[in-house]
Amino acid sequence: MILKVFKEKSIKKRINKLLSERKVASENHVAKTFGVLVNIDEFDNVALFDKLAKEAGVQPNNFRIIAFTEQKKDDLNVFDNCCSAEDFNRNGQVKDAELKGFLDTDFDVLISYYMEDILELKLLTVLSKAKFKIGILQSDERLNDLIIKTKLKEFSVFKTELFKYLRILNKIK
Repeated sequence: MILKVFKEKSIKKRINKLLSERKVASENHVAKTFGVLVNIDEFDNVALFDKLAKEAGVQPNNFRIIAFTEQKKDDLNVFDNCCSAEDFNRNGQVKDAELKGFLDTDFDVLISYYMEDILELKLLTVLSKAKFKIGILQSDERLNDLIIKTKLKEFSVFKTELFKYLRILNKIK
């Protein structure tokens, strides 16, 4: 119990530090790479993101999804690229190599599709080297550059609004 509290405080401190140091890129070019962070416990239809990427004109090799779960990864057969709280040490450092690779990828757009207030998901959003971060309404508005206020189950509304704003910002054609 004490270690869990220490881990939470450590991660919160790291998130605040990284958010205070973040510099928002003001580049205005067409997005060619997309990354998605999704809480698979809240929203398990990840195939919708594949369709979204195709409609946005993103090539399959320039699109990656990482799903987060609070369950044990061994219990899930739903999705290959899955992470959990076990993939973080007590200081909030990422232990999983595949997850590190995702975070080190310079995505043009990162979509954070989750609503639950989970520290590890927030940390993943902050640690991502994405140039433009998009999310749905969350408790900490500093995480994303664009927030689209929808419910998780209203994916078609999210997609419509996402494409509208990406066109306005010249991120897609």
